[in-house]
Amino acid sequence: MSVVIVGIVILIIGFLVAKADPPVRAYKSIIKSVGIIVIILGLSIASVVQIEPGQVGVQKLFGKVNNNILESGLNVINPLVQVEMFDVRTENYTMSAVHDEGAKQGDDAIRVLTADGLEVIVDLTVLYKVLPSEAPRILQEIGTDYRNVIVRPICRTKIRDNAVYYDAVALYSTKRDEFQSRIFSTIEANFKERGLVLEQLLVRNITLPESVKAAIESKINAEQEAQKMTFVLQKERQEAERKRVEAQGIADYQKILSTGLSDKLLQYEMIKAISNSPNSKLIFMTNGKNLPILVDSK
Repeated sequence: MSVVIVGIVILIIGFLVAKADPPVRAYKSIIKSVGIIVIILGLSIASVVQIEPGQVGVQKLFGKVNNNILESGLNVINPLVQVEMFDVRTENYTMSAVHDEGAKQGDDAIRVLTADGLEVIVDLTVLYKVLPSEAPRILQEIGTDYRNVIVRPICRTKIRDNAVYYDAVALYSTKRDEFQSRIFSTIEANFKERGLVLEQLLVRNITLPESVKAAIESKINAEQEAQKMTFVLQKERQEAERKRVEAQGIADYQKILSTGLSDKLLQYEMIKAISNSPNSKLIFMTNGKNLPILVDSK
């Protein structure tokens, strides 16, 4: 529209020149023509708007919002219309205790009270987008700063409202997924009412009070010591069982030997041992009946 305004100014100058002195009056037609050309050029430029990919345009004329959105590409519009751009791609909003990690500077994590009265710090990331068909309603009811008007306050409020149903330790461990699903459902419903689509909600970190963390660490250490002692006792029992089985085997072996040995068997074993000896000589043995046995080993 600035080009149109320039053209109107030039045209007005042309009419003023028509009332000036004759030497200057000669340029009135040229000035008027230039003014008209500039106005036409300005109107032509203002009648075409380009919408980038991933965006939609919402037309606003004298404070009234047009419900017909402009899709990506070139669009012909009323040159007097003002177009507000809305990004309909996935956006993220992070609230974190880490400096420069969240959408706001400094510590922006959410501090909530749990069912046992302890303060827990929650880091959260919300993935959402604008529903294209709802962009005109968002502009009319909320404006373009829907992140700070809708996304941020709803997320922080719903997390605080739902955290009171869980103990701090359960929220940190066993009930974390349940807590995330619960706040997702409540935030999704609120977003939908206002033209936003909640795609995903990520509970990135839950920080417990130092006293609770120390108690949990003590409990974990005690459990590890108990498990270690159980392992040691089990190993000792296995060793005792091994020794018992070994002793029983030795006893059984000795019993078998004591009941199964005979004179003939002893004589046989002795002869076999002597016959295998490289230093054996001529040996006389008795069999108990005064009958000599001759062994000649060379």
